[in-house]
Amino acid sequence: AADRVAAARKNVEPALLALFKEKGVAWPPPRLYLRIFKAEKEVEAWAGPEKGELTLIKRYPICAASGEPGPKRQEGDLQVPEGFYEVKSFNPTSNFHLSLEVSYPNASDRVLSDPKRPGGAIYVHGNCASIGCVAIEDGPIEEVYVMAMLAKGRPIPLHIFPRRLDATTAAALEGPHAEFWKQLVPGYQRFEATHRVPRPVIDRRTGAYTWSD
Repeated sequence: AADRVAAARKNVEPALLALFKEKGVAWPPPRLYLRIFKAEKEVEAWAGPEKGELTLIKRYPICAASGEPGPKRQEGDLQVPEGFYEVKSFNPTSNFHLSLEVSYPNASDRVLSDPKRPGGAIYVHGNCASIGCVAIEDGPIEEVYVMAMLAKGRPIPLHIFPRRLDATTAAALEGPHAEFWKQLVPGYQRFEATHRVPRPVIDRRTGAYTWSD
């Protein structure tokens, strides 16, 4: 495991150092924020100072992800979760090169998902294969893993959206998950407006995301 991580760091840190310098962000980053967009098949990495606005560092294409639009609600449904999470753990011995564990189920999922079998073990990983996870290529996962490993701020927020939820797409939301998706809209739009990570409040009775001013 140590050898795999050391090799990844040797592979990507010089390029990351140059990229962060170009973006005007300190390396290692004081804070890191990851966003995932299922429809657009992208993972975004944002970074910045301990306090203040974040800067987009890089976008990475998703090369494999199972399931359909909509949140994960049960073990074995092959769905990628949707909502507001954190990087729960690092797995340097992953069968998919390197991986970051998503903190699913969160407090909302524990209310809305199957109470006995909500599922788990959701990762962002390499190797371009997925059963309920988000896969990017091995080179990109090395970059994301090293950024996250070296980031000083903890926890690292990791938010997963069905798609970019700007005014036009948010107004067109429909289908069985529309009401749930509308709860995610403020999280997307607040970050777009401020480049500061939003923090929802979760109603522990209904599982709904709510937003305070």
